[in-house]
This record gives sequence, structure tokens and C-alpha cells, in this order.
Amino acid sequence: MALQSGRRFAGYLLALLVAGCGQSPDSVNGQAAPANETESPVADATSAAKFPALRLQLIDGSEYDLAAHRGSWVVVNFWATWCAPCLKEMPELSALHDAHDDVEVVGLTYEQIEPEALREVLAKRPVSYPIAIVDPYELPRGITAPRGLPMTYLVDPQGNVKREFLGPVTRPDLERAIAAN
Repeated sequence: MALQSGRRFAGYLLALLVAGCGQSPDSVNGQAAPANETESPVADATSAAKFPALRLQLIDGSEYDLAAHRGSWVVVNFWATWCAPCLKEMPELSALHDAHDDVEVVGLTYEQIEPEALREVLAKRPVSYPIAIVDPYELPRGITAPRGLPMTYLVDPQGNVKREFLGPVTRPDLERAIAAN
């Protein structure tokens, strides 16, 4: 009986990990669509949603305030250390952050993890952009839980969400989205 319960729990855990990391639950013709094909463009500035006030403590101890970055494009990326697609896109996000003076990236680690454990992960996978921990059980006011991981929001210089990407995103994906706006 205990073995059967353990297998059932492992099955639920595996289903949760697969559902929350990688392919989108959306489908086209009964087949799962690749993650980047499920991006949700926000049509124009008149219908664009404002990104909520976002003030977080970064793992380096400083504070991040999204409002302080008005005038720049901001890429807000929800990710987790256990999410393989999240880890794969980190160098792309770092390259984007470094290549443009008017584009900033902020990584929101969406899991319960101690700062020291996260620092150890980042020592093996360094990034050039700021990182904050967002506890999925205690989200900052105004922030809704991502539909899956990785989840990336492209925020225009006025603070409007212009695109949402569910699943891994690349530097060229983001550069095309910025150029289109």
C-alpha cells in the first residue's frame, strides 16, 4: 500500500513538473503547441495592461523598483532552479540585458528557496541581470501567479505589458517583439 501511494505521489509530482515547465497547455489541432507560439500579444497601447507596481528585495540585498525603470523596456522573467527550459534561456536573457542600453531584464525566482541556495545555483549559471526570490505562496501585492514556467512579460517604457511569453524565450524573440512596438 505504501509503495502504491508513493508511486501515485511521484506521478502527481511528475505531472506537476511537466505542466509547469515547458510546453504550453494550449493546443492547436489537438497537439501541444510549442511554448513560443502561445505568446499572448497585447494589441496596442490603448488595450495594454499596466504591469503592477513591483518592489522586491534582490538577492544581493538591494531593492528593485520597476517604476524606477520607466523609459526602458523591461523583461520580467519568472523562472525556477528546477525548470530546465528556464535555465536554458538564462544566457539569452543575459545577452539581451547586456546588448541594449534601453532594455533591462529582471529575473523572479518563483519557488521557495533560501537565498544562499539560489546564490549557489547562480554561481554555476551566472547572469548579468538582477534576481529576486518570489515565494509562490506569498506573492507581492498586485502580482498574479504565472500560468507556467518560464513566463516572461515584456513591459514597454510606459509600464504597459506588450507581450507575454509562456515557455522559453530567446533574445531574437524579444528583440523582434520590441522592434514591432
